[in-house]
Amino acid sequence: MAPLDLNLLRVLDALYAHANVSAAGRALGLTQPGVSLALRRLRQHFGDELFVRQGGVMAPTAFAEQLREPVTRTVATIRSDIVSVAVFDPARAKRRIAIGLSDLGDLVFLPDLIAVLRVKAPGITIRSVAAEPVDLLRGLADGTIDLAIGHLIDPNTAGHYEQTLFEQPFVCLVRPDHPTIGDELSLDQYLAAEHVVVTQEGRSQERYEHRVRELGLERRITLLSPHFMSVPLLVARSDMLTVVPLAVGQIYARLLGLRTLPVPFDVPAVELKQFWHRRAHTDPAVAWLRKEVADLFLGKDPTQSRQSPFWAEFIDPL
Repeated sequence: MAPLDLNLLRVLDALYAHANVSAAGRALGLTQPGVSLALRRLRQHFGDELFVRQGGVMAPTAFAEQLREPVTRTVATIRSDIVSVAVFDPARAKRRIAIGLSDLGDLVFLPDLIAVLRVKAPGITIRSVAAEPVDLLRGLADGTIDLAIGHLIDPNTAGHYEQTLFEQPFVCLVRPDHPTIGDELSLDQYLAAEHVVVTQEGRSQERYEHRVRELGLERRITLLSPHFMSVPLLVARSDMLTVVPLAVGQIYARLLGLRTLPVPFDVPAVELKQFWHRRAHTDPAVAWLRKEVADLFLGKDPTQSRQSPFWAEFIDPL
C-alpha cells in the first residue's frame, strides 16, 4: 500500500464532522470538486467506499466507522501539537529560552528585555548562560543555547547568523578624589596610574587589550581579574584605574560616585550583536524573541536611552 497523504486525513475528518461534501469543503477552504477528488483517492487507498449517500447525507461505511476515532485523534494531535507550534502566541506561551550572556551582557540587556517579557510573554522564562565563546558557539549549534547577545571575537560563522545591534565605547573609571587624576586624564597620567585589568578571552575587553598592545603602551598592572562586576568596587576604595565598557562605567559612577573619563587614546568601540544558529532560525519562539531584541536594541544603546525603563535613571539629567 502506498503511503497516505496526511492532508487526506483532514478531508476524512471533515466528512465525519459535516456528512456533506460541500460543507466539508467550506470548512477546509476547498472546492467541492477538490473534496470529491480527495475522497476518490481515499477510496482507492483503503479499497472501500468510506462514505455513501443516505437520506441526503454522506454516511460512513462500517469500515469508515472503524477509522473514525484514530483519524479524528490524529488530526487533533496534528492541529494542537504540531500546527500550533508554528503559530507562536507569546501571551500564552510557556517556555524556557536560554540566552548566552556575559556578566556585562546581563547588565546591559536583561533589564529592558525582562520588562518587555513581563508584559508580552509572562510565561517565558529566560535562562542566562555564562560560557566561554567556544562553548557558547557549541551550545548554539547543539541547541542548548537558543540565542547569544554581546560581543564575540572572530566567531566561527559556519551555520551561524548574526545581527549588529549597536556599538559601545570604553571609558576610564577612577574614584572622584583620586590624588593625581582630576576632571581630565592625560596619557601620562593613565600610564602612571595603577591599573585593574579585566581579562576575558573572546569578549569586548580583549579588543581593548589588543589596542593597548598594538600601541605598545606599558601600564602598571596591579590586578588581573576575569570579572567586571567586582572591579569598580576595588577602584572605589583605591587609587587604581580601570577601563570598562560604558555600561559598567555609567552604572557604577551613579552607584558608587565614581568618575568616568575618556580613554586618552583612540580605541574603537565594540560592536554588540545577537547570534543564533541555523537550527533555531525558524523556531517561532526564538524568532519572536530575536525580533523583540531588535526592536529594543537595534541602533539603540539602552545605557544611553532615556526611554529605557532601567537605564534612564542612570543618565545624567539634561
